[in-house]
Amino acid sequence: MACRVSEIVNSHLFETAKVLQQLDTDAVSGLANQEAASRLAQFGPNQLQAFRTVSPWAIFANQFKNVLIVILLVGATLSLFLGHAVEATTIAVIIFLAALLGFAQEFRAERAIEALRRRAAPTATVIRQGEEKTVAAGDVVPGDIILLRVGDKVPADGRLLEAVNLKIDEAILTGESAPVEKQSALLSQLRLSVAERTNMAFAGTAVTYGRGKAVVVATAMKTEFGKIAQLLQTVETGRTPLQENLDHLGRVLARAALAVVVVIVLLGLWRGEPLVQMLIFGIALAVAVVPEALPAVVTVSLALGVQRMAKRNALVRHLPAVETLGSTSVICSDKTGTLTKDEMTVCKLFVGGEMFEVSGVGFEPQGMFFRGGAAVEPHAPLRELARAGLLVNDATLVQKEGRWEIKGDPTEGALVVLAAKAGLDKGALDAEFPRVAEIPFSSETKRMTTLHSANGNLMAYAKGAPELIVESCAKQLTEKGEIGLTDDDKKAILAAGRHLASEALRVLAVAVKPDATLENAERGMTFLGLVGMIDPPRPEVKAAIVKCQQAGIRPVMITGDHPLTAQAVARQLGLLGDGRVVIGADLDALSAVELEREAEHIAVYARVSPVHKLAVVTALQRRGQVVAMTGDGINDAPALRKADIGIAMGITGTDVTREAAAMTLTDDNFASIVAAVEEGRAIFNNIKKFLMYLLSANIGEVLIVTTAALAGLPPPLSAVQILYVNLATDGLPALALAVDPPEADLMRRSPRRSRKSIFTRPVICLMLTGGIWSAIVNLGLFVWLLHSGRQLSEAMAMTFVLLVLIEFSKAYHFRSDHLSSFNRPLANRWLNLAVLWEVGLLTGVIYLEFLQRAFGTFSISVQDWLMILTLAMSLTPVLELTKWLGRRGCFGELA
Repeated sequence: MACRVSEIVNSHLFETAKVLQQLDTDAVSGLANQEAASRLAQFGPNQLQAFRTVSPWAIFANQFKNVLIVILLVGATLSLFLGHAVEATTIAVIIFLAALLGFAQEFRAERAIEALRRRAAPTATVIRQGEEKTVAAGDVVPGDIILLRVGDKVPADGRLLEAVNLKIDEAILTGESAPVEKQSALLSQLRLSVAERTNMAFAGTAVTYGRGKAVVVATAMKTEFGKIAQLLQTVETGRTPLQENLDHLGRVLARAALAVVVVIVLLGLWRGEPLVQMLIFGIALAVAVVPEALPAVVTVSLALGVQRMAKRNALVRHLPAVETLGSTSVICSDKTGTLTKDEMTVCKLFVGGEMFEVSGVGFEPQGMFFRGGAAVEPHAPLRELARAGLLVNDATLVQKEGRWEIKGDPTEGALVVLAAKAGLDKGALDAEFPRVAEIPFSSETKRMTTLHSANGNLMAYAKGAPELIVESCAKQLTEKGEIGLTDDDKKAILAAGRHLASEALRVLAVAVKPDATLENAERGMTFLGLVGMIDPPRPEVKAAIVKCQQAGIRPVMITGDHPLTAQAVARQLGLLGDGRVVIGADLDALSAVELEREAEHIAVYARVSPVHKLAVVTALQRRGQVVAMTGDGINDAPALRKADIGIAMGITGTDVTREAAAMTLTDDNFASIVAAVEEGRAIFNNIKKFLMYLLSANIGEVLIVTTAALAGLPPPLSAVQILYVNLATDGLPALALAVDPPEADLMRRSPRRSRKSIFTRPVICLMLTGGIWSAIVNLGLFVWLLHSGRQLSEAMAMTFVLLVLIEFSKAYHFRSDHLSSFNRPLANRWLNLAVLWEVGLLTGVIYLEFLQRAFGTFSISVQDWLMILTLAMSLTPVLELTKWLGRRGCFGELA
């Protein structure tokens, strides 16, 4: 049996009789109950299965594989060993919070498969042993005969045996904006996308019109739906640039800490110092090499950014994604529901030989009519067209929670909205002209006709393909009344229809026949007009795309929709430019290397599958691009997870996309992405600021102690003083830098290259200059004090105070790696408060007796204060000169 099922994977290419034979089933009686039970045991439940599961404990343990976390664990243990319980507790809390945050992110990300399960149909109608019965969707097996009716969710992939006016909404699977007309005939073309397999019904999609019967050919993970679930589980998510930078930094700091311990201990032993004393001091200095506050500052900075982004309608699930968004260079956007409204809208009418434009977007019944660019009131022929479109219609317009929605077919919904714009009410018209009969739409006739009672007579209204409706008409309605419809008139109407179709509009013709009967309703009709509709672009998206382009970000459209429709929308939005339009079949013909090369020149991908979307994202990433992928359908989920940052739609998006994505837009507004990018860039800049500050401080501390050891001098700082500077002094100012106001030209810069280190040459030069000058000034003071006859404890205390003040000065200088510190110097009020608080703590350490004993300080005189302050201020001209040289390009590229 397994062999037979595998042999008809492409069942759309086989006659139904062969499919039934291969599955050993019957279209009339279906499977026997015993056979269905046997197949259920063989193939398993029709449910999505997880390929691998990771226990919560394993996810939590993985958080401690981070290099910085390991170093901090060592630091906490050593701080406790040195008798500094407060410092050890602080570091332990930092470690726990960082691990908890990482656990929460990974655990929640794995719930995407659960969301896919929730999308599955709860029940299914099948034929077994010749009887129709309702079974749990999980009990459906290959070979089952399933019945499909309006409102049903398809439980499994099936080859259609019957399709009576059947339309299925496949938007969540393919991105196709309109329901797909289904049929049961054989498809001979070998390479067809899922959207083009019109003789198939796919699991998870919804029946919107008509009815059908299908034989199940695939269940569970073998369905197209299941293949997406499999892609979700096999997609490897990349690490963010920030994570890679911090991991690299952790490895460097680990080596540096080890080197410091070895050097200090060996030098001390060489000078005859006690082994235990030198070991403790070396360990304290090694702890100083690692900025203990770094994980906390990174976490707080990203968390604050998340809060700001939430106020701008962007919810972030994974904190590192905030920083990644700031370096995004390509946004791959789904069309339906993201760039467009996902609400079919009538935008053009051809009535009485004239073209009219209709304003308004989506299902909101607000809009005006224009002729030749001038607003006009709808005249009689236009109102008659709108009335006809409303009556030959099964859709209804409803308002739910402030949003207008359509119940029924979206195409019919567009006609309902058009009529509302013309001042017509469906309820009132249905009551005035009750429907008494209808000739339903079919894929063969491509039209729908309804008959209505009107003052004792029957009125027939029809809508359908223009060529068929026009052929059935003998007259047309104009402002002058009914006139004859000549062959030239028919050619002009069809030419107008082709013109509308060339603009990627879906075109319907509408006609009426008074005094009709069911037998003659579709002959001798009066032509009312053509209706052109499209899923329109969101009004705010065009401006958002311009902003993206100004910020050096390239928007790309990836959709399952028709290429002409995708091209038209892209052109309206200004997204196409000089880029090419390709379809999924074109991508199949390209190797991975060729796609990687061509991806830079393609602006629109149409008729693509989830695998194609994944391949495009991967190709762009291999080109060094930081890729953001937006989408709302299930078909977008694997690509969202693979992308550097996946962005889901909060209103129209599925559970699957929201779980797979790192960020969700609460207003489904593409423009919110631009605001999120700005926040991401500001956050990265602030992370760079406090990294510069923390590491420059640590460079200064290490140079002071190691240089003194190499020169044979006594230690300029005690272990307790080093820990105080590292934990207390560096912490609050660094946190304050995390909320520094953004720079004015942030969104006019090109995106930062994905693999470019935070530590560019200008940044390194600034950090080294600050650290080296700090070491020179502090060591100079220390040596001078010793040679001037001051006690060692006093020299150490004054060196400690000078180091603290230099750190305060650095906090203001490192607000930018290139702008002058005198450019809005007090703009960061949190930094001002942090420094004031630290000054208060330092005053207590200097003048409170019990703290003097703990930190080895004394009450400093005014004269000593003047000397210390003068030396601390000497840092300003040195760093200002370094920045000036950086702005002139002496150290290479700034960002």
